[in-house]
Amino acid sequence: MTRRRVAVTGLGMVSPYGGGVDAFFQHLLAGRSAVRHLLTEDKPRPLSMPFVVCQDFDPAITLGKPLAAMMERFAHLGVSAAFDAWHDAGLARQPVAAGERDQWGCIWGTALGGILTFEKGYREMWQNGRERLSPLSVVMGMNNAVNAHLSIQLGLGGISMSHTVACASSTVAIGEAFRRVRSGEAPVVVTGGSDATLSYGVGKAWEAMRLIAPGDTETAPAACRPFAADRGGLVLGEGGAALVLEDWDHANARGARIHAEIVGYGASCDRTHLVRPEADGQARALRAALADSGLDAREVGYVNAHGTATLEGDPIEVRAIADVFGDHAPSLAVSATKSMHGHLLGAAGAIEALATVLALREQAIPPTAHLKGRLDPACEGVDHVFEGRRAVLLKAALSNSFAFGGSNAVLAFRAAH
Repeated sequence: MTRRRVAVTGLGMVSPYGGGVDAFFQHLLAGRSAVRHLLTEDKPRPLSMPFVVCQDFDPAITLGKPLAAMMERFAHLGVSAAFDAWHDAGLARQPVAAGERDQWGCIWGTALGGILTFEKGYREMWQNGRERLSPLSVVMGMNNAVNAHLSIQLGLGGISMSHTVACASSTVAIGEAFRRVRSGEAPVVVTGGSDATLSYGVGKAWEAMRLIAPGDTETAPAACRPFAADRGGLVLGEGGAALVLEDWDHANARGARIHAEIVGYGASCDRTHLVRPEADGQARALRAALADSGLDAREVGYVNAHGTATLEGDPIEVRAIADVFGDHAPSLAVSATKSMHGHLLGAAGAIEALATVLALREQAIPPTAHLKGRLDPACEGVDHVFEGRRAVLLKAALSNSFAFGGSNAVLAFRAAH
């Protein structure tokens, strides 16, 4: 089977920093945290924890009020991000021939989908005594809402699919989209992920697992400290990120800007435990991505780590990276951008893939914030990035996502040339 080269021609996002993709990356390079202490007005009691919120986001500006009214927040975030990526790719201005988009598709990732819709419904029934819910509840809450809306709004007649693989959801979605374009099945696929987790039920569920980092108003910005000896857990967040993947020749024929090339995808399962990660399983995904890409391990200069700041997960990920990269590992730059934008669950892989593409395009590597002087000896073995740095010879990079259920997914990117 002929393998087509696959270009990343569009990038879009809704991030807690506000602004666009370029502003997001500048915040990351500067090590600026978007984490804040959150105190909601939810009942029966307020939710109080460090959180990342897209507080200035108004979906009606991008989507218009009628379309926005048909969606809940995870779809607002996802469709808005994808619209931005579509415009960035120049496809909104591209003349459309009859039938041209019949094979173009959308593959999306979300972990929790429309959970806010259903939580609101439960409250209205059991707390407020309502007997009927909105007739839009099902279509607003379904996990495939984003790809359904995008297929309709952008006229995409090919595959329309959503993936739910916990924290690896959008990495799997991007990987599967990559395979569709590479095989020649689809010349263009819009892909990425979104999640909105600002929910009393979601927050208390994660808190019950004792995985949420502590933090008050003063300490919240530095609450998420991956690889640090004093790390205390993850910080939940919300957002959406999208990439347009396109056949390389198709992109060049229309004069598209190419941000980077996606060259590999690897997936595996630990097959051991629902929530306890395994270095061997993660290493299999890393090796699979490298083998799929055709890259030599020494060509990889940066890994955007899953790095959630959990006590057990961080050292295991470093061990997996060290096992795969061997004597190259000590000089391999590794950082966890979750230290700044939080853990977006199903959208995490998409926002981190986007950050990895920008690292290659800008030849600069974002840091793991709050790590300098705090590195856990159990996490040694790679070149941890304490401050944003220039990387003028950065040729290739990986983005890791390792999920509950033991699902692992890794994407490989190469600088455009």
